[in-house]
Amino acid sequence: MDLESKKFAKERFYRLNQSEVDREGKYVLYWMQRSQRAEWNMALEYAIEMGKKLDKGVVVCFGLMEDYPEATERHYAFMLEGISEVGEKLNQRNISFILRIGHPVDVAQEIAADACLVICDQGYLRHMRKWRSDLVDKIAVPLIQVEDNAVVPVETASDKEEYAARTIRKKIHQNLSQFGEGIHPLKPAKSTLQLGLKGEDIAETDQLLKKLDPPKNPGRIDTFRGGTKEAKKHFRQWMDHGYHQYDKDRNQPHLENVSHMSPYLHFGQISPLWLLDQMKSKRGENKDSYLEELIVRRELAINFVWFNKEYDSLKAIPDWAWETLETHKSDKRERVYTMEEMENAETHDPYWNKAMQTMKDRGYLHNHMRMYWGKQILLYTNTPQYAHNVVTELNNKYFLDGRDPNSYANIAWLFGNHDRGWTEREVFGKVRSMTKSGLERKIDTEAYLSKFEG
Repeated sequence: MDLESKKFAKERFYRLNQSEVDREGKYVLYWMQRSQRAEWNMALEYAIEMGKKLDKGVVVCFGLMEDYPEATERHYAFMLEGISEVGEKLNQRNISFILRIGHPVDVAQEIAADACLVICDQGYLRHMRKWRSDLVDKIAVPLIQVEDNAVVPVETASDKEEYAARTIRKKIHQNLSQFGEGIHPLKPAKSTLQLGLKGEDIAETDQLLKKLDPPKNPGRIDTFRGGTKEAKKHFRQWMDHGYHQYDKDRNQPHLENVSHMSPYLHFGQISPLWLLDQMKSKRGENKDSYLEELIVRRELAINFVWFNKEYDSLKAIPDWAWETLETHKSDKRERVYTMEEMENAETHDPYWNKAMQTMKDRGYLHNHMRMYWGKQILLYTNTPQYAHNVVTELNNKYFLDGRDPNSYANIAWLFGNHDRGWTEREVFGKVRSMTKSGLERKIDTEAYLSKFEG
């Protein structure tokens, strides 16, 4: 059977095994994990396309781990809010959505037993890649991976780890016209709602959270609610009220003139291709600035975690950065804080404390303050290695978009990755520093300190 798509670029598809299609299977299975959305989902539409060839309906399954790495109630609640919407939207398209609690590979294996073939979306982190390779050995039908959480597929953009944004930017832009395609819904060949496959009640988010019993600290937040509908609401509000000033205002934390798409992109609740599509009619510096962040910077981060096996450790940084940090490892720090003091926002710096408290309360922090927050931790700890440990733990614990390629790339940037050497100074060596006085020159600190109060 021809498994090539007639709708999408062939570079987005990877056949992970060479098994034969089971034409006697009951359905085409889409194992959803990374792309948690029911629209602008290339893996879903490809599954429907293959179902039409086989005259079969589509089943979508999702494996919900009880112990996903570093996930807390905050992350699970946001994700499940989105999953509930996914199930509802798929059912409206006569597609059965099955969520089961268990390891994602085990859940996919169970439901693949009656499938003609299996489609999966693409993850970039180490454990996500292992899940997909593990499933290859557990099923007897084709496993096709579809990449649509990057505008330009990661291995099309580059075949190596890129040094900086300037080295990947041209490669990204020369491929945009080829890969900026729209994703439009197909009608499934048949309904699968009558198959009676068993799963959890996805409408009962609170009951699912009780079953999972994730760590309660940090708890749920009301700043952002999960789901594609919410993502679009935030984005359209920003387009109406902030976009026209984006390039001018985007580095001012108190204005927070940003799209707030990072949590939704992290969980795959919004497609970067949909966001790109919303920009097609725009022109000028605001569009250029936004696409630089959405595509170039974000896909530089994907490139980083894809090609650098040590992406979540200090071993990921370039030699020059490692050497200069080692040289200055024993430099005297003016103040050193415990992990508990930092987590409780009990430092001498009101701006840093505000940033720490904001990320705890809101699960989000403006990127300029994220950089400042992370850089100061190098000054607050006794070694670069411990600083890296602290930044990673707090980042992944509190941010909705933690545990993401962007997060790991941004953390590595704090220690010199995707950057160059600067004038040598205490503690940082040649790694770029950010100072309190510099922050006061660049942003309205008084307005920032009063933000979100009352």
